[in-house]
Amino acid sequence: MHTTVSFHKKLPLLGRNDQGLITLFDASSELLGPGGTAASPMDVVLQSLAACSMMDIISILKKMRKELITLEVDLEAQRAEEHPKIFTAIQINYRLSSPDCKHADLEKAVRLSMETYCSVAAMIGHQAVS
Repeated sequence: MHTTVSFHKKLPLLGRNDQGLITLFDASSELLGPGGTAASPMDVVLQSLAACSMMDIISILKKMRKELITLEVDLEAQRAEEHPKIFTAIQINYRLSSPDCKHADLEKAVRLSMETYCSVAAMIGHQAVS
């Protein structure tokens, strides 16, 4: 796995992975004021947590032979007041539309993702994620 991030006279930063796929990063509005053109690095970390977990959940539920229509995740995070301003708490709410998936199936998939499979959750730390 390889990636580069570059700055060329102005924001946003441009990240490019080894397949040439691009991610843009901008500063948070609290740093530069309104008008940013891309998510902040911490926004991207939070979105990565959701995406990582969602990929796991989709895979697990498909292995359970469940039909998925939509899966959406809302995250609400709190950060430390002092630097480094790490996430101190993250609340995750999943919304699933499925004709045959029971709430218990989704709960099992979420638990497996967060406790076993999601690398981003492991890096953030289980104590912050609920």
